[in-house]
Amino acid sequence: MINDIQIGPITLHMYGIMIAIGYISAFLISEKRAKKQGLNPDVLYGIFWCAVFGGALGSKILYYTVNIRQVIANPSIIFNFRNGWVVYGGIIGGVFASFLYCRIKKVDFVAYLDLVLPAVAFAQGCGRIGCFFAGCCYGRETESVLGITYSHSNFAPNGVKLIPTQIYSSIGDFAIAFLLMAYAKKKPAKGKVAAGYCVLYSVGRFIIEMFRNDYRGEYGPLSTSQLISVFILAIGIGMYVWAAKRQSK
Repeated sequence: MINDIQIGPITLHMYGIMIAIGYISAFLISEKRAKKQGLNPDVLYGIFWCAVFGGALGSKILYYTVNIRQVIANPSIIFNFRNGWVVYGGIIGGVFASFLYCRIKKVDFVAYLDLVLPAVAFAQGCGRIGCFFAGCCYGRETESVLGITYSHSNFAPNGVKLIPTQIYSSIGDFAIAFLLMAYAKKKPAKGKVAAGYCVLYSVGRFIIEMFRNDYRGEYGPLSTSQLISVFILAIGIGMYVWAAKRQSK
């Protein structure tokens, strides 16, 4: 699998390209939907940058937390910005930063959360394609004809047929994005779209974790991401119940 594209003296990494495509796509999708819903595109622009920087910070913090032993043994890991990004940390950090921004601007955070989360799922789908090219987030060994074998990956074991968990994750993320956007067109109660994202993504992530084989930290029988998925699922269910009760009043 080719991850690096050499153009003269410039090296482009497919992982970075797909992350950039994901961010840009998420913003354009959200901007188009914001105009249809009468939400302020200027606020969306602020949320976008909060999500970029807050997401990056949250992603690195969770990575350092999960790999604290390696960080203590080799503190130079802290300054390695090419690797070590954790999706759940990015989501949590981005949402938290966006929440603070909405509080400062005195705008309805939940309304904008409903707006952007389907686009976030789309961006995640793009990002997982980047993971596929890089070889990170790889799956377990398999004999299936659907397996993928890397030969030049810096992350996945080379020469071994693996479950393409990145592609399965990408397909699931794109499906979540389009399902939520279709659901949003029915004008559900405020908070239900965001709740749908929390439920669908957490369940999907919990399942895909069973087939991954890269180190992600462990808490008993669960990986770090599975443990977080349980909490996100609970938040999603609680948010849906909250939205339904508000709708019935």
